[in-house]
Amino acid sequence: MQYRNLGRSGLKVSQLSYGAWVSFGNQLDVKEAKSLLQCCRDNGVNFFDNAEVYANGRAEEIMGQAIRELGWKRSDIVVSTKIFWGGSGPNDKGLSRKHIVEGTKASLKRLDMDYVDVIYCHRPDSSTPIEETVRAMNYAIDKGWAFYWGTSEWSAQQITEAWGIAERLDLLGPVVEQPEYNLLSRHKVESEYLPLYTNYGLGLTTWSPLASGVLTGKYSKGAIPPDSRFALENYKPIADELGVPLSQLAIAWCAANPNVSSVITGATKESQIQENMKAIDVIPLLTPAVMEKIEAVVQSRPKRPESYRTMEVNTGNDGMSKVVGTGIVCLETNIGTKLLLKDVRHAPDVRLHLISASKLDDDGYFGIFNNGQLKLTKGSLVVARGKKSSGLYWFQASIFTNLVNAVESNSSQNYGTRVESH
Repeated sequence: MQYRNLGRSGLKVSQLSYGAWVSFGNQLDVKEAKSLLQCCRDNGVNFFDNAEVYANGRAEEIMGQAIRELGWKRSDIVVSTKIFWGGSGPNDKGLSRKHIVEGTKASLKRLDMDYVDVIYCHRPDSSTPIEETVRAMNYAIDKGWAFYWGTSEWSAQQITEAWGIAERLDLLGPVVEQPEYNLLSRHKVESEYLPLYTNYGLGLTTWSPLASGVLTGKYSKGAIPPDSRFALENYKPIADELGVPLSQLAIAWCAANPNVSSVITGATKESQIQENMKAIDVIPLLTPAVMEKIEAVVQSRPKRPESYRTMEVNTGNDGMSKVVGTGIVCLETNIGTKLLLKDVRHAPDVRLHLISASKLDDDGYFGIFNNGQLKLTKGSLVVARGKKSSGLYWFQASIFTNLVNAVESNSSQNYGTRVESH
């Protein structure tokens, strides 16, 4: 087993992990759970995933009791749970401060643990301000109930907003996202989230590597999405050529993505765990030539649409910086410096976050910020104001409809740029 950092954090998680989604409480009780968990540990797994909603909380109870009876040292393992669906009451679900605090305490009680290593927001909550959620997750960490927090099935826009709020408030942002990822579901991991890996060091713990069994070959008739050109009869020869089952090839393919920290697997039998864990030995077989063969068969690689969304920063000296999509730009500003948004097609919502200023007592700013955030639309003109003649400011420009990370600059006044390119 190999171990990877969870994103940019120092936490090490096994490349393959085990989740209790469809097994504990629904099909298995404590006795069976102990056998499965020990089988995972024997194969080097140290990361175990759960959620308050799994089997209405019973999955957490079973996992906690099994780990306690197995006598494992708590520091040897990484346990996560997820908060969102905690009950039927109006405040028993969502990401309000109330439910995050109460739901986390209830999960820890069911797990019979003092803390979890990672706590996820199981889905985005449109009815709760993201700032409230960010503050609540940091409260849980400050109380010692968790070490890290993350998201599950959030959009890149929502994660970016959470990070912008966290940085403004000097709080911890989400270090990990838990999306579905397999040969049939790739857009978020391989396209939408791309800027997040470099901008925030986001890690991934992905679920459903077998696409609910489709990629094992068990459901080859009629189970492939209707808009997919994927055909199992063309994919299986690649597995046969490598001498591995379809399931191992599918799991290994997910784990081979360098942005994936851990692939969450599921199983109800020890034999299934043993089979899944052998996927580790398949990863070295996935040479560039083999990966291209797979691509030729599945034809599911996401296409990145061309971006026509450009923000031009006029620095007041006939020079300008262009930030295409999402980036971080540092400008040495003078009083009267103008920020002009031009040529923005299909993306009327651009947000500019003031990250920091080198001299806070200068009172310099671009326009009037609302809690450190300024919304711009096409044709917006914002002028730098302040008491003194210059200052150094870091901004994060985000165009949310198409997150592409690149930067061009021909400005003599541009103090510098710090943007990673893909």
